[in-house]
Amino acid sequence: MKNKINFGVSTWLWQSPFSTKSIDLFSKIKELGFDLVEIPVEDPQLIDAKEIKKALLDTGLKVSVCGAFGPTKDLTHNDPKVHRQCFDYLEQCFELCTVFEVDFLAGPMYSAVGKARLVSPEQRKIEWNLAVTNLQKACTMAEGHGLAIALEPLNRFESDMVNTAEDVMRLVTDINHTSARVLLDGFHMTIEEKNIRQAINTVGDKLIHVQVSENHRGIPGTGLTPWNDFKLGLADINYSGGLVIESFTPEIKELAAAVCIWKTMAKSQDEFAKQGLGFLKQTFND
Repeated sequence: MKNKINFGVSTWLWQSPFSTKSIDLFSKIKELGFDLVEIPVEDPQLIDAKEIKKALLDTGLKVSVCGAFGPTKDLTHNDPKVHRQCFDYLEQCFELCTVFEVDFLAGPMYSAVGKARLVSPEQRKIEWNLAVTNLQKACTMAEGHGLAIALEPLNRFESDMVNTAEDVMRLVTDINHTSARVLLDGFHMTIEEKNIRQAINTVGDKLIHVQVSENHRGIPGTGLTPWNDFKLGLADINYSGGLVIESFTPEIKELAAAVCIWKTMAKSQDEFAKQGLGFLKQTFND
């Protein structure tokens, strides 16, 4: 029996930051044919969890949650106060996951996004050990909520710590906690991996979430991503879970600048979602 893939889309395709008012997107996401909505938590204070949960039930959408990790939420920072800020944020995200009945929090929570530098091997080891120690604590926190964390490799322009499937598996091995799992994002993989199928197999049953866009952050199916290798890799490991379109709108200038999107990727963000979903269903349901 073929494993079920839930096709999803991140609200970042239309808006930032996500807030309670963003539930207006849910009916459109459902009408477009998605199974799942991904909620990126930039500021937990903007989110009324019970109201969001009611809207999810009303639309019948499944949900996934990802975190946003900037300089103030960096577990490799040399100031323990910054670690505490990150732990406080993670606790709020775990509480949201609990209300939404999601079983993991996803994201590159090992370091700050954009922290990409050439540092000495000694400094690299210090930061790696900080990430391992602090993520062990994060895993214990997650476990207390009955949750896992899904760690996401980023491309070299966004992180100098974890870029590949091999990198993230080394991190998961060093953390050595049952709550430490993996998210793979096809955009980053097309930059960093030598073989998409092999990378997915490297992660294996640790993979609990997948995000996709094209190699240029555009509509899936319009670029250079080796989609058949992607499909075969997920089939190899009997993956069942979310396959979520994650891209961004150039209309939100601060977000667009952060992810270096300088032009529109589609006639409209609705068209981006519709065309992307059609391609993914044709590819992964075939």
